[in-house]
Amino acid sequence: MTISLNLNGRETNIEVSTNDTLLETLRSVNLQSVKCGCMKGQCGSCTVLFNGKAVPSCLVPSPLAHNATVETLEGFVESEDYKDIMTGFESAGIKLCGFCNAGKIFAAYELMHKKNKSDKADIMQVINSFQCPCTEPNQLANGISFAIANSHRRSSYKSHTEKRSYL
Repeated sequence: MTISLNLNGRETNIEVSTNDTLLETLRSVNLQSVKCGCMKGQCGSCTVLFNGKAVPSCLVPSPLAHNATVETLEGFVESEDYKDIMTGFESAGIKLCGFCNAGKIFAAYELMHKKNKSDKADIMQVINSFQCPCTEPNQLANGISFAIANSHRRSSYKSHTEKRSYL
């Protein structure tokens, strides 16, 4: 069967089997940031944004992606949010291993866009939902906190600049 989806900002048609996972489908089109890890949705290595929500692609049947919006790290690296996250991680001294980057980055993204302000407990709950052996949880929580602060500063600056341009 063929599914149509918005993949990293482009309308795309992909031939899939009804038994394929989104992870398998994305790997079949050479999206290398989506890694095959535990296949249980716990390691974070296959995380993508699915209609704006961070999800483990190993648990999503490919047919469910029909008419969906899917973003992998290949597309996300062009965003301002990515820059805020990477600056926050750098400030916390986080070195990304390359395997579970998507889990960490998309967890930060989801917390940055949460309607209510994320506190340390919210951040710890999200990062404890996947197993990342390469980064100490408190260090990752600090990196995410820094990323959230970066995003808020950028949003405030942009809002302030837009208001001044109307004066």
